[in-house]
Amino acid sequence: MPLTPRELNRATLARQLLLERSPLSVPDGVRQVVALQAQHPASPYVALWNRLGGFDPAGLDAAFAGRTVVKATLMRITLHAVHAEDYGPFRAAMQPTLYGARLGARFAGTGLTPADAARLLPGLLEFARTPRTSAELRAWVEAEVGAERRDGAWWGLKGYAPLHHAPTEPPWTFGHRPSFVAAGLDAPPTRADGDPHVQEALRTLILRYLSGFGPASVADVAQFALVRRTAVRQALAALGEAVVHLPGPDGTPYHDLPDAPRPDGGTPAPPRLLGMWDSILLAYADRARVIPPAYRPLVIRRNGDVLPTLLVDGEVAGVWRPVGDEDGAGDGNRAGIEATAFHPLSPATWDALAAEARSLTALLTARDTTAYRRYGHWWAKLPEGGEVRRL
Repeated sequence: MPLTPRELNRATLARQLLLERSPLSVPDGVRQVVALQAQHPASPYVALWNRLGGFDPAGLDAAFAGRTVVKATLMRITLHAVHAEDYGPFRAAMQPTLYGARLGARFAGTGLTPADAARLLPGLLEFARTPRTSAELRAWVEAEVGAERRDGAWWGLKGYAPLHHAPTEPPWTFGHRPSFVAAGLDAPPTRADGDPHVQEALRTLILRYLSGFGPASVADVAQFALVRRTAVRQALAALGEAVVHLPGPDGTPYHDLPDAPRPDGGTPAPPRLLGMWDSILLAYADRARVIPPAYRPLVIRRNGDVLPTLLVDGEVAGVWRPVGDEDGAGDGNRAGIEATAFHPLSPATWDALAAEARSLTALLTARDTTAYRRYGHWWAKLPEGGEVRRL
């Protein structure tokens, strides 16, 4: 029998720990969900609050400080938090993409070549054996290539070099001005898709992706990793019986791990308050698995911002943002959650969202009640007619 859309949705929720919160530790939780979008410093914390029972943000602080969980440029050439053991193979699988994209446009515009990058990388990584600010690394690059080439060279090198983000400041471990530290990997050679090392790493990435996001199509895997579909097909074929192949709702082949959970489509899914750029909204080519098509442009903006969302019965049903008295609520509360539903919700659903909001407000109050405030301008662009409640 073909997989149904509801079964795909429930499989995602189960593997992403969104059907029920898990007792896993922070490192094990990150490993289970594969990768947390980390463009905003608060988002990995909100993601784990949604997924782990009794989540203590100090546990993620400690994981970042001890580098059992690391933040780096990875899939889709954007910032992710991943388990340290996954960083090496994930980065190797991304090598052709990182090479082609980050040593392109601005880097090439300086007149520098990939050979220049290969020459610069060992010294850059040696300099970054201890944490360095962006300013310090730009100064190092300037000493090597000159002031006129500095910005373009650093732009290319910071995505291409194996660098982790180094903890900088509270409340979320990383501030908006990054520092970097060498990941402990050798300077990467230039490798193409057909390189055996890249192929092995891509197979590892696919197995990890399926464990956290499957079942998935070739297009889904390619979207998640930003690698060529041909390379994905070849890697899936090489995996043999490690992967099963299932018919999807429209006849598209889907791929999965043989023993991975695939719950019934009728499995209850509790409401959740997902943070900005939550991974389940971006990990698929077919985002209708989680986002009704009519709502996609409301939550995924043209500039790439992905708003904090209400997840109801496993699908996006609205957006939320932190608010306080300075936002005009005037009810004496220090902080709260303003929820905007795109369609009517039942009283029971609102009650469940309110319970989630109380827990999330406690997390934000302890850390930073202004998280995501800089994106508040998007709320003025939401269509009229949604129900707005302060929870």
